[in-house]
Amino acid sequence: MKAALHTGIGKELTLVNDVELVGPKEGEVLIKTEYCGICHSDVSVLDSLDLTPMILGHEAAGVVEEIGDGVTSVSKGDYVLMTPIGPCGTCEMCYLQRHTLCERGQTFVFGTLPDGSTPFRRGGSPVYQGLGVGGFAEYTVLEERNVIRVEKGIPLETVCLIGCGVQTGVGSVLNTAKVTPDSTVLVMGLGGVGLSVVQGARIAKAEKIIASDPVKERRDKALQLGATEVIDPNDDDLINAVMELTLGKGVDYAFDAVGNSELIALGLTVSRAGGSTVIVGAPPPDEELKFSSALHLMMTEKRLLGSLLGSCNAQEDIPLLIDYWQKGLLDLENMISQTYPLGDINSGIADLRNSIGIRSVIKIHEN
Repeated sequence: MKAALHTGIGKELTLVNDVELVGPKEGEVLIKTEYCGICHSDVSVLDSLDLTPMILGHEAAGVVEEIGDGVTSVSKGDYVLMTPIGPCGTCEMCYLQRHTLCERGQTFVFGTLPDGSTPFRRGGSPVYQGLGVGGFAEYTVLEERNVIRVEKGIPLETVCLIGCGVQTGVGSVLNTAKVTPDSTVLVMGLGGVGLSVVQGARIAKAEKIIASDPVKERRDKALQLGATEVIDPNDDDLINAVMELTLGKGVDYAFDAVGNSELIALGLTVSRAGGSTVIVGAPPPDEELKFSSALHLMMTEKRLLGSLLGSCNAQEDIPLLIDYWQKGLLDLENMISQTYPLGDINSGIADLRNSIGIRSVIKIHEN
């Protein structure tokens, strides 16, 4: 089959047409991938992980081609969304309702299925399954827990965004931070995840949603999707601007949707006493967080929270997010800036690197 391969740090993806697929084994699902969004995490892997060759792409949607023994939740021909972390439902973390920390789901970081195998091979050697899905290929194989059936006929090119970016952003608001009505929210970074945070804050009925990004197009999009105020951090001192907008109190919730230690520290600075700062974007592995006064955090009872994939139980939250979209509470269409064929995938990655548009979606099959 055709696939786009990560072959080394700093290199563009390489399009090949000789990847072999293995499976589905018991409990697995073979999916014809139709669309896959390009997420910042894909670029982070390209820039930092030398586990190659690897098929990236984890914001994917497609159609079930074949099911393995024991699979009951989907059938051949079903429309499905894929998720990097699907809860097993039986481990300690699932029992504690910490589904993104599922012991079986955490294997997504190793580029293999939980048993150490990979469904992809090339020239007799394994090809790694990046970020648990491997969506930049014509077909993929996932465990049943990573596959969520959706209504047939639903536009997969639109709802594929839910698989990661929307799940991550909206979930960080509703699940991780548990934003309350009439609260004040700051969102730093307005890519696909950040704009999903904005929409999540609107769904949570926050009173004031302050959105910051240096790109005007993204600030304008944030106003369209629910922000009440926007800030250009290149022109305004972000701390002073936020404090002025909150009458000196600070925000109840601050979200770093970039993965930047300086923004995380800034969020702690501008959050009010008892407020929360949420790390939603993925910082580089070696990046350290520095904050001027640990005593200040203790005295003010401010909280710093990590949020992985929006603290979601994908099997329950993805259907909920689709319901929000169908009811007009969640705007997905206006987050998609460009659709590229698989052969032009490096153009979509370049757009992301250069902050062009919001989300690029890859159409996997030519026909």
